[in-house]
Amino acid sequence: MLERFGSYLLVERSVTRGSADCYLSDMKQFFSFLPEAAKRPAATSRQMLHDYARQLGGAGLATTTVARKLVSIRLFYRFLVSEQRLAANPADDIDLPKQRRKLPGVLTQDEVTKLIEAAGKAPDRFWALRSRAMLEVMYGSGLRVSELLSVPTGDVKLAEGFLRVMGKRSKERVVPLGQMAVNAVRDYLGAARPHFAGKQTSPYLFLNHRGGRLSRMGFLKMLRACVALAGISRRITPHTLRHSFATHLLEGGADLRAVQEMLGHASIATTQIYTHVDREYLRETHRTFHPRG
Repeated sequence: MLERFGSYLLVERSVTRGSADCYLSDMKQFFSFLPEAAKRPAATSRQMLHDYARQLGGAGLATTTVARKLVSIRLFYRFLVSEQRLAANPADDIDLPKQRRKLPGVLTQDEVTKLIEAAGKAPDRFWALRSRAMLEVMYGSGLRVSELLSVPTGDVKLAEGFLRVMGKRSKERVVPLGQMAVNAVRDYLGAARPHFAGKQTSPYLFLNHRGGRLSRMGFLKMLRACVALAGISRRITPHTLRHSFATHLLEGGADLRAVQEMLGHASIATTQIYTHVDREYLRETHRTFHPRG
């Protein structure tokens, strides 16, 4: 049944292989704790599930981990119902632990300026042109790093000021490209990209020194180098630029729905986390500058 559950996850639920492996591992742990449920799934009671949930909660696991394990159980029993092996899902009313959403880290606008300027002043001219172009596009359009590195040259419309990207679940969207990003990409295309491409004919916009598509690790190394050149001491990830894009738009008064569209979020609820970032920014400003803060 676990093998069939794995196929159900991959085919009908369209989860990734890595996620499916996690769900299967969670179920094996559950059945080790409750061998009776493994022998006779129909005998699984809500009380047994609640006891297991309490055991997980007392094991010192992160709330996100506990929640995922309980979701795995819920999915497995839902699968059994779909296979007509159970009349009802006993895990439907398991309460998932409340998770405190971690606010994403953001750069200040001054830090963004320092980062991009540091990239453009790097000693290696071609490296500098490519790094500045990537950072301008990443911050200027709010792309995920996977989207940035997958953009074909033909999907970049500099004259019109936009680019086409393929997001999660193969969902295509068109995002604006600001004038600074347009200028940086134009400079990169004029000198650095031909240098990196050599005799290769890659369709991708951003290339490595061998003329192939730049990897995520290659981008991360570039970002770390630029952070060091800019003298920024805190940890910055590729996603920090995307978070900063959204936060700075909302701080400037942008409409939440417009930001959702640019980020490619399927749900407005995902975008709303940036309103909390905005409130944190306002709260910190109040603490710092108000006489009774």
